Amino acid sequence: MLKVDNISVFYGTIQALRNISFEVNEGEIVTLIGANGAGKTTTLRTISGLMHPRHGSISFLNQDILKCGPSKIVEMGLCQVPEGRRIFANLTVMENLEMGAFTRKDTKNLKDDYEIVFQRFPRLKERIKQIGGTLSGGEQQMLAMGRALMARPKLLVLDEPSMGLAPLFVAEIFSIVRDINKTGTTVLIVEQNAHMALSIANRAYVIETGKIIISGEAKQLMASPEVRKAYLGGK
Repeated sequence: MLKVDNISVFYGTIQALRNISFEVNEGEIVTLIGANGAGKTTTLRTISGLMHPRHGSISFLNQDILKCGPSKIVEMGLCQVPEGRRIFANLTVMENLEMGAFTRKDTKNLKDDYEIVFQRFPRLKERIKQIGGTLSGGEQQMLAMGRALMARPKLLVLDEPSMGLAPLFVAEIFSIVRDINKTGTTVLIVEQNAHMALSIANRAYVIETGKIIISGEAKQLMASPEVRKAYLGGK
């Protein structure tokens, strides 16, 4: 579904990504884990068309997307929930969800999709007229995910969904991610909370200083002494 091949990305003269390659197959949950500053967010911003690699290629559904703008990539079915949620703080919950559907042309199906989002996130329905910026952190994360789902993504990309959330909300968010995947949406998730990410993923890649250093089945990586020591607090 998504294939990233040998991309390198620079911020001026500083190289942030070094010949990164990975892929996400339809129906999977794939996680990219690594320490803060390893290059995870840069990778996602490049996939979403917000940054451009100096070399390499990225294809989605067998189509080169390097020359596509971010809105076109969303229309194709790749939608990102950014780090820090980035909801429209001055808009209501409903208005935020409406913004998520701005690329949709099948307007007759929107009402059904709003109901699907409200079934998945009942708190949002309770707060449908509430200003987004007044929601709790966990509720804002739910709103950001609901907004992304309104675009009907084939691939949902999540950047640090657990950041800044209380443990109870973290568990709930990851449970929802698993449910979203079970209903047919492929998921790519970037996380510092390696334990939670690996617990729901099929496959995983470890990124360190802009390079993929380990990859494999998520269960295998969770059992790896190297990964446990570096990212899971084990020995």
